[in-house]
Amino acid sequence: MNRLTTIALAVALGATSLATMAQTAAKPAAKSAAASSKAAPVATSADPAPASPAQLAAAERVFYGTYVCDQDQKVQVSTLPKFPGYAELRFGSSVYVMKPVHSETGAIRLEDVKGETLVVQIAAKSMLLNVKTGKRLLDGCVSAQHNKA
Repeated sequence: MNRLTTIALAVALGATSLATMAQTAAKPAAKSAAASSKAAPVATSADPAPASPAQLAAAERVFYGTYVCDQDQKVQVSTLPKFPGYAELRFGSSVYVMKPVHSETGAIRLEDVKGETLVVQIAAKSMLLNVKTGKRLLDGCVSAQHNKA
């Protein structure tokens, strides 16, 4: 648990750079539309930037499929054929476009291109965080691939 807490804290500290990255990648029109919308988050209307070789490599290490989380919650992580190197995360009625990033700790981070959510994937489990509030939305998320790792 201490290692997970350390990873979560490291992720939270990186939230500022994630928000800056998301603002840089988004087009001004998309930012103003997103700011005025009160609806549940959905995939960005602006196309994400082309994936770098490092991002493509990180995308190959993502555990795709259904994750079963604590309190019987479920998350679906899928590839986005239209945008190679990106993933789609579905949680409840929310849909997020996620950028896979390999961290120095060996964890894979799925960073929401809008800068709202973050998935930290380690071999044993994954967790979903809201980077704006710094709170965990889901913990103990395990897919079939987690069980094989």
